[in-house]
Amino acid sequence: MSFDKTRRRVWGWFFFDWASQPYNTLLITFIFAPYVKELIGDGARAQALWAAGIAGAGIVIALGAPVLGALADRSGARMRWIWVFSGMYVVGASGIWWAAPGAANLTLVLGFFALGMIGMEFATIFTNSMLPDLGDAGKIGRISGAGWAFGYVGGLVALLIMLLFFAESASTGKTLLGLSPALGLDPAAREGTRFVGPLTAIWYAVFMVPFFLWVKESAPQKHGKLSVRLALNRVAHTLRHLPQTPSLLAYLASSMFYRDALNGMYFFGGIYAAGVLGWDVVQVGIFGILALVTGAVFAWAGGHADDRFGPKPVIAAAILALLAVAVAIVFVSRARVFWMDLAPGSHLPDVLFYVCGGVIGAAGGALQSASRTMMVRQARQDRMAESFGLYGLAGKATAFIAPALIGAVTAATGSQQIGVSPLIGLFLLGLVLLVWVKPQGDHGK
Repeated sequence: MSFDKTRRRVWGWFFFDWASQPYNTLLITFIFAPYVKELIGDGARAQALWAAGIAGAGIVIALGAPVLGALADRSGARMRWIWVFSGMYVVGASGIWWAAPGAANLTLVLGFFALGMIGMEFATIFTNSMLPDLGDAGKIGRISGAGWAFGYVGGLVALLIMLLFFAESASTGKTLLGLSPALGLDPAAREGTRFVGPLTAIWYAVFMVPFFLWVKESAPQKHGKLSVRLALNRVAHTLRHLPQTPSLLAYLASSMFYRDALNGMYFFGGIYAAGVLGWDVVQVGIFGILALVTGAVFAWAGGHADDRFGPKPVIAAAILALLAVAVAIVFVSRARVFWMDLAPGSHLPDVLFYVCGGVIGAAGGALQSASRTMMVRQARQDRMAESFGLYGLAGKATAFIAPALIGAVTAATGSQQIGVSPLIGLFLLGLVLLVWVKPQGDHGK
């Protein structure tokens, strides 16, 4: 393969991160989530309902991820699966348009949201499994980091488009530029904010073109009969023998908890700020810009640190930073910061939450980049898609538990602040289990 083709393939792979990131940025965190709070009115109830939707999607992803990975390894074809799940992404994102004021059809809209989220997560299993084919072992850290950074930049551009031209403030009906929503969309019907769904779908469809053009697979090599039963048997065999690979087992368990906690921050950051601090969609969007900028910078920097020091120190440092944020946000509200009462109208909570957003972006970018290179080191080369399927399982096995815990604690206490406290325990569990992870995996020297 020539250098030009190799570079084009890497850039094509980068474009998946660019194309898919707006689902996380616009729908999960910074635009649609706080809009759900506006639809419902009550922040605690909105957070509980949001948790239920995320948890339901997480269960489907957890059950399906390892089986799909095994099927892909056995068929030797990953691209066809990416096409299928890309379709789910586009349909699911498009359905957000129907989230009209009144919330009468909110259950249907959350169903579309879950469909798109499942499509995104399943497609990611197969694109992640391509990582070791993109470069030498000593370079995959920076390749992974550059991909995450490129994705964050894509999310940032999409977020700016939404804030500047479409997402209207509930109070003024104007965008961040003080304009009415573009394309003649009706601010009274919140059509500017609802356009986040179609925009996310169009963005993905357009920017996946370089991926499908430039990322080429070798001719599929089937390894025997392909069936779900055989895939299930293979996954069951792998799970039974995980104790024989203690480093892989420890890493899957560690990542299960710390990635779930990080996802919890992403899932609930926007709706938390809307409910606790009273931010509107535009204010949450500015928070998102800060997080995406720091995320892009530190994903890139973390990739270089990964290649120099290995992914384990990068992961540990990022978890510690996120743990500090998880503790801090429990003690930040409009009336009080930690144990200090505030004067009415104080901007200190806003400033501190913006700082927390910057740290979440920075540590989250480095953590996610280093996590997938660590998975490459832990996995068997001939079962890469299955291994990333297990990685997807680990990322979602507790993904329904964390939102469920947050929803239950929020509902029981009526407090969004106390409701997010389970994230602290999840980060701690992930950090402790990381101790047993070998930097080069069970097969390393």
